Amino acid sequence: MDKKKLLGKRLKELRKNKRLTLAQLAEKIDIEPSSLGNIENGYNYPKISTLDALAIALECKISDFFNFEHHDLSLNLIDEINQKLNKNPDKIQEIYKIIQAITN
Repeated sequence: MDKKKLLGKRLKELRKNKRLTLAQLAEKIDIEPSSLGNIENGYNYPKISTLDALAIALECKISDFFNFEHHDLSLNLIDEINQKLNKNPDKIQEIYKIIQAITN
């Protein structure tokens, strides 16, 4: 996954941890919700001033926005699972049963 998408995903994660909607956070930092949405969806990089405002609003450091190694790891795991399931499609039903058992 490219860095722009990882940054957006991390910003969204931090916003949700603060229980803020996209519109609420956009209002706090004085930008349009669509602009913040484009950043969170990995279409645009934020300006430094926007990063600074986000850090203040989310009560974190700017460096926290770039702590997305866990996303890289989980994506690798998902890719690995997908590859194994593509090679063994008969296992999909078993995986589904396991997921159902865990989530119930």
